[in-house]
Amino acid sequence: MNRLSRCLNRVRVPLALVVIAVFFSEALKAQEPTRPDTAIVFRPFKPQLLTEALFQQRLTAWGFDLLISENGFGLGGFYRRELTDDLAGTITFAISDVKDDGEVEYINYYGQSYVPGKKNRLVMLPLMASLQYRLFRDDIVDNFRPYVTAGAGPTTLFISPYARITDYGGGTFVSEKIDFFESLKYGKAHTTVGGFVGAGAYFGRDRTNVMGLSVRYYFIPVKNGIEVMQGGFVKEFGGLYITLHFGSAS
Repeated sequence: MNRLSRCLNRVRVPLALVVIAVFFSEALKAQEPTRPDTAIVFRPFKPQLLTEALFQQRLTAWGFDLLISENGFGLGGFYRRELTDDLAGTITFAISDVKDDGEVEYINYYGQSYVPGKKNRLVMLPLMASLQYRLFRDDIVDNFRPYVTAGAGPTTLFISPYARITDYGGGTFVSEKIDFFESLKYGKAHTTVGGFVGAGAYFGRDRTNVMGLSVRYYFIPVKNGIEVMQGGFVKEFGGLYITLHFGSAS
């Protein structure tokens, strides 16, 4: 028993020193200030805000068209909706003057224009549904967006008399030109089915403003033909049109 007591007395002091050393070591660690994390992570209030603002697709667009052809000028409107990244559907309506290839316009001494032998005026009103397919989307910068297009739909040809022709017999005819607005009350409509093919492009990176140009060839067949010049019937209308597009998108 005395031997055990002596052994405990021998190790008591070294053991106490070890415990004291461990205690002070842990105390010093606890008092050492914690080094702050200097990495700063920014998180936007709305994570999708930047993506939506810069890359939101404009699904619909509308505006007006200016048509230029060998027949003169025309006006129209369009409604366009994107179906996929490359495909869009469009509805267009236009009003354009139509002339015969044989028309020759003269201006008299009083500054009045007249086309000898012309019998009827024609105004073309095509209502077309079409598809536009975008080309080279991954190869060309987005501020130039070329496409090909094709469409079809009902087309109305409004026919009104150009002149009153009086037959005095013996091969003598007298033609008196009718004012355009006066002739409208004598007019009649003929409806057929037409179509077009073409190509064009939209310009500008800001898609909220629609600006573009297209070249289209219209096919407007009329089975029995329409008499434009005296004694001549035209069975195919349409032709090449250059169209300027202006509008907005949302």
